Amino acid sequence: MTIGVELEAQILRYYHVEKWRAGTIARQLHVHRDTVQRVLAQAGLPRIGSVQRPSQIDAYLPFIHETLKKFPSLTASRLYAMVTERGYRGSQHHFRHMIALHRPRPQPEAYLRLRTLPGE
Repeated sequence: MTIGVELEAQILRYYHVEKWRAGTIARQLHVHRDTVQRVLAQAGLPRIGSVQRPSQIDAYLPFIHETLKKFPSLTASRLYAMVTERGYRGSQHHFRHMIALHRPRPQPEAYLRLRTLPGE
């Protein structure tokens, strides 16, 4: 389903002139938020999304990757202690969560599934 030219112009005016967000425009005009984002994208605006802020762990990622490459089974709590000695001031819970995202994954092994018929 397409929307009218007047509605597109109204969406663009609310976004540029009134500085409304996409959700506010969608709510006021009774259209879906994706419709508003599509109109804005067709107008040449970049994709609307959350702004990625730098994390406290970003400065220590090279050290973390190097250490995990040498010792892949090193626990996150031990790694947290090593990084805290180097000046990291974040919480341990968040650090453990971030390490789970950056920990190298083992290569999956291919195997043949054994299937037996009933009674074999």
